[in-house]
Amino acid sequence: MTHTLILTRHAKSAWDSSAPSDHARPLNKRGRHSATALGLWLKERGHVPDQVISSPSQRTRETYERMQLQAPAAFVERLYHASADIIFQVLSEAERPCTMILGHNPGIGTFARNIAAQAPDHPRFFNYPTGATLVLQFDIARWGDLQWGSGTSVDFVVPRELLVE
Repeated sequence: MTHTLILTRHAKSAWDSSAPSDHARPLNKRGRHSATALGLWLKERGHVPDQVISSPSQRTRETYERMQLQAPAAFVERLYHASADIIFQVLSEAERPCTMILGHNPGIGTFARNIAAQAPDHPRFFNYPTGATLVLQFDIARWGDLQWGSGTSVDFVVPRELLVE
């Protein structure tokens, strides 16, 4: 059975906001447009998750909402600035065959590099900028069978490629 992972870093956040904490920092205007564009791109390419597992931060919540994917979301505190190992652990507990993980760098970029058997041929993959989205497939029966370096890269995009200036 094939399992699909959509691995997305939150869209661009507002560093100049009056948010009381990093956790509460919202998306900026470009981030809002990027998240909408990412959702459209995923739907157009047939990469629609059955579930979303996300950091509970304001910027990841807004990214999820603006993507309009219609997939149920779980906001998991362990994913807030999670390491690659924590992301692996959270994903291994997922229940649906097409799952999106929505999180933060540096953990999500490190996880992407370590879970893919081969990196996608894209100049931005290794720095995993805001909104970067990787789609991987795994030949596993359940997420609990996940192994490092076992994902086949199917698609990768950064929002700048989707936005018309």
